Amino acid sequence: MAFESAGAGELFLLGRLLFGGVLAFMGLNHFQNAGQMAPYAEAKGLPAPAASVYGSGGLLLVSGVLVVIGAYPVIAAGALATFLVVSAVTMHDFWAVPDDQVQDEMTQFLKNVALAGGALSLLAVAGTSWPYSVGMSLF
Repeated sequence: MAFESAGAGELFLLGRLLFGGVLAFMGLNHFQNAGQMAPYAEAKGLPAPAASVYGSGGLLLVSGVLVVIGAYPVIAAGALATFLVVSAVTMHDFWAVPDDQVQDEMTQFLKNVALAGGALSLLAVAGTSWPYSVGMSLF
């Protein structure tokens, strides 16, 4: 139904590769740069900042890979959408930072909101059969 037109399955796969691949890379970045990211998380008031960096990195990495391969799409897209909205508000609160930080935080906030929109779009079609996927799902 959703992927019946010519090339729709291939475009959907390309979208999954780009979207999930970027998020998985962001997750790897959390692991590679945890020492630099933990103080930022601490400054934002997160409890256990190092654990938060590693936990969010794991969520991004695993969920991004699941989107790419098309496994457990409801869980992957739902986790990403939730994380991206929560992190936009808690980590990139451009309305509460000094003037010299507003633009950077607003850019990161909008990036997270846009990515959350992509995750919600995937969640909307998560109950359908995804072309070029491993087809593993709980729902």
